[in-house]
Amino acid sequence: MPTNLKVTIGVCVKNCEEHVKNAIDSIVAQDYNHDFMELIVVDGYSKDKTLQIINKILKNVCFSYRIFCENEGLGHARQIVVDNSHADYIVWVDGDMILSKDFVSTQVEFMDNNPEVGIGKGKYSLNKGSDSETLVAMLENAEFLLNTLNEGESNSKCLGTSGCIYRVKAIKQVGGFDLSIKGVGEDMDAENRVRQSGWLLYTTNAKFYETRRQTWNSLWHEYFWHGQGNRYLFKKNNNVINLYKLIPPVAIFLELLRVPKAYKLLYRKSVVLLPLHYLFKRIAWIIGFLI
Repeated sequence: MPTNLKVTIGVCVKNCEEHVKNAIDSIVAQDYNHDFMELIVVDGYSKDKTLQIINKILKNVCFSYRIFCENEGLGHARQIVVDNSHADYIVWVDGDMILSKDFVSTQVEFMDNNPEVGIGKGKYSLNKGSDSETLVAMLENAEFLLNTLNEGESNSKCLGTSGCIYRVKAIKQVGGFDLSIKGVGEDMDAENRVRQSGWLLYTTNAKFYETRRQTWNSLWHEYFWHGQGNRYLFKKNNNVINLYKLIPPVAIFLELLRVPKAYKLLYRKSVVLLPLHYLFKRIAWIIGFLI
């Protein structure tokens, strides 16, 4: 195993054959020196062609890679990457993501220059070549653009792992990911513990893209699942989740304040629907949380 590795690319996937080729291709195309990079893929026993696609792409790459399989959930999958990383940093890539060509080099440079930062979140951007033009996808794009609009220290309680670079020392210092978390919430839990241990969390200028949900039905199922996953997290530490922001009048008011910024970003009049879009997701989240 190479001893000069600087960054591990951690890819945790399951049943994402439709988009995973773009994700892996964007990793292979990174302008960062491949001699200092490794890839660790953790597959949740996909039932589609996800693994076949990944293996085909990686057959001729010039950097080190390993593939693991697990069926214990996201917390366990993330920890497999942490336990097997031989680098200083981990860049997390989801199966529906596309990295800008300089994403890894920008993230690594930022972390090297800011040793007090434990986690750096890249900036969400629009993929101009995508077909994400449904109303649902547009509203989701607006939401995610707003969430990473401002570079600098972040007070967000949920940066999410996608597009993040983790300092391996920081995540290991806090005991890694919670293996009990089967669904979502493993990222919020880890971020909270990293912040509490004294590390800073930042939004950087490294750009990445994601394929957003295209239908209201798929969006509902996603946030219903988020609610279910966050129930365990809330029991573990109820300070991690701001439940007051889920109250319908509060949710609508807070989202109304973001509409002008969203319009400046997208110049789409339909961004006025953001409050209803946000409320829709939060209702799904609440029902999942309660059931």
